[in-house]
Amino acid sequence: MVIDRFDVWLVNLDPTIGAEMRKSRPCLVISPNEMNQYVRTVIVAPMTTQGRPYPTRIPCKFKGKSGQVALDQLRAVDRARLVRRLGRLEPRTSARVLDVLHEMFSA
Repeated sequence: MVIDRFDVWLVNLDPTIGAEMRKSRPCLVISPNEMNQYVRTVIVAPMTTQGRPYPTRIPCKFKGKSGQVALDQLRAVDRARLVRRLGRLEPRTSARVLDVLHEMFSA
């Protein structure tokens, strides 16, 4: 299975605890391709059509729906949780995701 950064996959996030995003939902692959190639886990950010604007939520449009990439909900998941590839995020949104990740982890 080939998993590329900025691909969107349907991911089974259950079981969850507390305020973690639940159910199977589209998730953006955040981990770099080198990691995706050799490690059994993949770092993903869930996507949602609900929610409020937070600095860690990146507005996006995917498959005709407006929503957000929830960078405040990053998770490392086993490849077994990946159900199917849904597509790819547009480059402008991908660049914004990287910018916000840099802000989150470089300060």
